[in-house]
Amino acid sequence: MDPPSSSFLRVFLYLSSFGAIFFVSVQAFSIREASISEIQLAFKQNQLTSRQLTEFYLGEIRRLNPVLRGVIEVNPDALHQAVKADRKCKAKPNGSLPVLHGIPILLKDNIGTKDELNTTAGSFALLGSVVARDAEVVARLRRAGAIILGKASLSEWANIRSTKAPNGWSARGGQGKNPYVLSAATCGSSSGPAISVAANMVAVSLGTETDGSILCPASFNSVVGIKPTVGLTSRAGVIPVTPGQDTIGPLCRTVSDAVYVLDAIVGYDYNDGATREASKYIPQGGYRQYLKAHGLWQKRLGIVRDPFFDFTNNPSQALAFQKHFRTMRQAGAFLVDNLKIDNIDIILNSTASGEAIALLAELKINLNAYLKDLVVSPVRSLADIIAFNQKNSKLELTDQIGQDIFLASEATNGIGDLEKSALLNMANLSKNGFEKLMMQYNLDAIVTPGFEVAPVLAIGGFPGISVPAGYDDKGIPFGICFGGLKGSEPKLIEIAYSFERATKSRKPPSFKP
Repeated sequence: MDPPSSSFLRVFLYLSSFGAIFFVSVQAFSIREASISEIQLAFKQNQLTSRQLTEFYLGEIRRLNPVLRGVIEVNPDALHQAVKADRKCKAKPNGSLPVLHGIPILLKDNIGTKDELNTTAGSFALLGSVVARDAEVVARLRRAGAIILGKASLSEWANIRSTKAPNGWSARGGQGKNPYVLSAATCGSSSGPAISVAANMVAVSLGTETDGSILCPASFNSVVGIKPTVGLTSRAGVIPVTPGQDTIGPLCRTVSDAVYVLDAIVGYDYNDGATREASKYIPQGGYRQYLKAHGLWQKRLGIVRDPFFDFTNNPSQALAFQKHFRTMRQAGAFLVDNLKIDNIDIILNSTASGEAIALLAELKINLNAYLKDLVVSPVRSLADIIAFNQKNSKLELTDQIGQDIFLASEATNGIGDLEKSALLNMANLSKNGFEKLMMQYNLDAIVTPGFEVAPVLAIGGFPGISVPAGYDDKGIPFGICFGGLKGSEPKLIEIAYSFERATKSRKPPSFKP
């Protein structure tokens, strides 16, 4: 059976009592660009099955992925999972199934799955490794009825191998391409999830962020990305970088879809201590209750112009944000303009802030612990990975990329005085910078263009949501980022959803050369 198309069905209604013939055009369901709600409605109306949906996405992956490189591998069990989901739907035709039931999802290739899929962070060094169990977020997605469609590509090792590595590139996945302008940046490290969702190779995906890895690809690929408060989603079973900043979040085409995924993956996990403290932020009834059309009403939004609003070389983006600010005011938001975060220059400099120092030490500790826990693995330590890369430089095609970050990390020796000082400095910068600004002006969120605010949110473990905001003169997408204090996801969702509905900025990809 062919997947439903966007063609029109003609319904002829003959109303003899009026002596007239009415021609009513009814648009058939289209999988492409469909949201979760639209897909679920199609399930209920017998217009679509999970198997048909999964087959459509697998077909799109075969058609588009040789160019876009958004997917590393597909799950050979995906269709079987979809058939099981359809059977459950038939068994409970009027039952209440989770909103993700029967919905395929792609996972960034650093999120562990206990199945036939590999978990390699895009590196051949981990090819053939076997994880002990599903990552907690994957276990939650399975319980919600989601279909694990496959693994999405990424910047290799979540962009933490080398300062010379291209964004969106990995040895296993190749170079990811932006579906709007193929020669444009994809950004990383969650490039594959963003590319795949933007190009309709899947409806929803899951990425990870340490510093910008969700917000940046969301902005460049015109999708919605939610970077949750650190600890809101479990990191257990995910290839780590640093526990103080790592977080797992959705990349989707709409805010509502991202929120449905977020609802499914948040919660306490005894395997991740950070979730104990963060779980207090999860509202009773979940996050979907904050999908409010009038969510901008009476919100206090801080516009941090310096240094983020520099549109010298992009006048179309400047005009877009002027229009967006008018829209926000018309929707009832109060904009506090021309704000600045104290010590912002230091915060944006990873060496000066201490972020780089802490990250290098924590990477070695946590990566070694992850590799040790694997049931099967060709490498068992960061030192083994470095040796593998040196031995297999031709296989990895990384002679020029190198591995300077790995080498610097391997040279560290635990958390000493230098690292403790760096962590304290980051905490103080957050307290006396972002937190102080938010409280001083009683802000619900700050507003910045693109992703450049990511380090501010990263070093403090704060949440952020990127929403499509427009396209520049070359057709390259850009987003708008709303950032808030820990646990402020409800406010950010209200703001982002209301902004999305008011602006309707996102367009399907154009695949320009």
